[in-house]
Amino acid sequence: MAKVALPVSTVKPLGDRVLLKVKAAEGKTVGGIFLPDTAQEKPQIGTVIAVGTGKRNDDGTQTPMEVKVNEKVLYSKYAGTELKLGDEDYILLSQQDILATVI
Repeated sequence: MAKVALPVSTVKPLGDRVLLKVKAAEGKTVGGIFLPDTAQEKPQIGTVIAVGTGKRNDDGTQTPMEVKVNEKVLYSKYAGTELKLGDEDYILLSQQDILATVI
């Protein structure tokens, strides 16, 4: 995972990219058993922090983004580029890797 010493407000996704703040992984099971870091499953839910301007089509028009800032979304397990900005985990991914919004 790349560690960058930038404030989150300086990161602006380009095109159809989305910056998500990753939800922290669960540290214990439903039964109360604590899991070591190596056994924790990678989270797939995140909060949208910033969005790009949208994908540019072949005819020059721009497709608007379907997600908005502060929405919670479910994304593909192995999608995107993981970033560590400060002490928080983020992921930068394409809008097509977002599967659904979480209500």
